[in-house]
Amino acid sequence: MNENILKLFIEKGFLLDKETLDFLNELDDGQIASEILDKIAIISQKKIITKNLVNENVEKIKPLLIELDGEKKKLVDKYFVNVSISVEVKKERSIEDKDKLSSETASLLENETENVVKNTGSIKIISSPIINSQKLEVKNFVKHFRSRYNIIKKILQERPELSNLISIDKITSNKGFSIIGIVTDKHITKNKNIILKVEDLTGSIKLLISQNKEDIYEKSKEILLDDVIGFKCSGTRDFLFVNDFFYPDCFLKEKKKMDEEVYTLFISDMHVGSKNFLEKNFNKFLDWLNGKNCNEEQKKVLRKIKYMFVVGDSIDGIGVYPGQEKDLAIKEIKKQYEKLAEFYRRIPKHISIIQCAGQHDAVRVAEPQPPIGEDFAEPLCSIENLYLVSNPSLIEIEGNDVGKEGIKILMYHGASMHGIINEIEELRLGNAHSTPARVVKHMLLRRHLAPTHGLTTYIPGIEDSMLIKDVPDIITTGDLHRTDIDSYNNVLIISNSCWQSMTAFEEKVGNVPDPCKVPILNLKTREIRILDFSDDVSEEKIEKGVGENG
Repeated sequence: MNENILKLFIEKGFLLDKETLDFLNELDDGQIASEILDKIAIISQKKIITKNLVNENVEKIKPLLIELDGEKKKLVDKYFVNVSISVEVKKERSIEDKDKLSSETASLLENETENVVKNTGSIKIISSPIINSQKLEVKNFVKHFRSRYNIIKKILQERPELSNLISIDKITSNKGFSIIGIVTDKHITKNKNIILKVEDLTGSIKLLISQNKEDIYEKSKEILLDDVIGFKCSGTRDFLFVNDFFYPDCFLKEKKKMDEEVYTLFISDMHVGSKNFLEKNFNKFLDWLNGKNCNEEQKKVLRKIKYMFVVGDSIDGIGVYPGQEKDLAIKEIKKQYEKLAEFYRRIPKHISIIQCAGQHDAVRVAEPQPPIGEDFAEPLCSIENLYLVSNPSLIEIEGNDVGKEGIKILMYHGASMHGIINEIEELRLGNAHSTPARVVKHMLLRRHLAPTHGLTTYIPGIEDSMLIKDVPDIITTGDLHRTDIDSYNNVLIISNSCWQSMTAFEEKVGNVPDPCKVPILNLKTREIRILDFSDDVSEEKIEKGVGENG
């Protein structure tokens, strides 16, 4: 018996049957075991955990199991054999066979001569972190930041520019060397130089960035607190001078493309339930998906659409801000999700919908936000082609079991974006709320979705869930209510529009939404077009093209 696992059961006051005890003991992963038990206990309100109870709640704990691989994956498959859980959440279906297009759609498209692409791809949830709410202590934050530092340090150590790397406690001479540290303080002197205080696991030190080094000085204005950076320095232990510095950064050698012509849609921020929800326009979009009011070229594309990513704020929620009730057309959160489910059921079944939460959804605000659950959104859980994942999540599509890599898509609603804009002068003065892709570039540069403590409400975990550990092929965001397309070191950035007209709050802060736009990506060519379902766009002019670089 693993003593750590046994201690965990005793501390939490759980009683387990033999099968569950053996399974968790063989799993030999204290964190996963703890999260499984906590999740089941919260849902079932029971402290006696049996295999039958686990099986009854398998859908709730599935996101905890999908990150396991190797022998642990085989163990999960064996334990859950009776409920047919799959660690790699896959749905292979043919448009012409298992999941037929709706009869209406089929009728509208029956005269097409274009071959139909069979939906035999997969959806693999690489990362969908769930951290249970818990009593937080200082040690939780210490472990959180140490984990972040160590992971980013390993990335920075691969950069050839950082020669002669040493730890802070080993600084003894004035020769050129490099250090990797986390920024804990930043201020500007009377002479307009920038002083940083950075620390690693061995100590802390002050660094000076002189305004005489114009390029480095300008770049340093964007340094945020809690950034983990590699510095090329000279000086002594008393004071260091920065000659250059480097972020971990995201790079891809090439832009990944698929062999077959497959399309993916991106939307966010529907805010169903709000008086400002543009229901007529959203219905127009759903009609288009079902083949109504399409031109001939669009009809050829419809059957090749296999995925739709919904990046948070699907409903408007209840009590999200003071006085929200007066802005609501639907004043019950469950009824808002019932209305959303009605819309989703109209989406053709050959399109897989992958949705994460946002601040307005019925989950906690603290990130990582767990998947939307049946406690408030039971109608969503019965929709076969809908996948509910955490915010953030990393999803792979179009891969397979024989080694073919698919397209990796990082979903993040974007709560930290407002804080990043406020902290970086170039973004603040440049009205980056209207060009959110510029904000996303700073996340990719830092390999972190919310680099500074306080940019978002978060729950510290053993590992920082907001880190960008794996460089995605695509990162997609919402929250700022504007479409923006760009590319950064071969990573495609897709920031999404909304389905809500300007609210009183947006008018107050000067944020102008750009609603009813839907990016559609061709995974074979990486061509992106924007579907426009605004009131002033005719049926014949729904599409407009944009380059991948905007």
